[in-house]
Amino acid sequence: MRVSAGLGAVANIFAWLGGIALLLIIVMTVASVVGRALIPFGLGPISGDYEIAEALTGFAIFCFLPLCQLKRGHVIVDLLTNVMGPRLVRFIDALSEIVMAIVLIVIAWRLTLGFQDKYGNGEVSFIREFPTWWAYLACLPAAYFAALAGVYTAVQGVRALLLGRDILPGPVGIE
Repeated sequence: MRVSAGLGAVANIFAWLGGIALLLIIVMTVASVVGRALIPFGLGPISGDYEIAEALTGFAIFCFLPLCQLKRGHVIVDLLTNVMGPRLVRFIDALSEIVMAIVLIVIAWRLTLGFQDKYGNGEVSFIREFPTWWAYLACLPAAYFAALAGVYTAVQGVRALLLGRDILPGPVGIE
């Protein structure tokens, strides 16, 4: 499957943002651990480092979802597909892509409801007291783009089934 240049480019941008978020978590964690070790010298840990890491980790995961979906990078168990015919394998692939698209749409929808709930009730984190809806809002664009990527791969899976030829990439990456 040749992914349109636009979808692939946006998925890569999200993946880079997720990678930057992970790097920030690493730097913050190291700084916090070093600060804890240097308490006798007047330094200390980063206040609320667990809360910040939690929010950034969620953001990173959602940022990686679109590229993972476009590359078909989710776990595939192919114990029996090696002995099945290509048409049956294409059917299973199309069905799994449709199910994954539905799952990604539901996740985006439920994340939206979670955002609305957190925004409406004014919940804040325990230590840093930042509004928890910030993390939900930061994840929404990537979640909706992952849902779009899921619909795209589902359509491609059905096309592969109807055309009788493989157009979905293998789990190694976008062709």
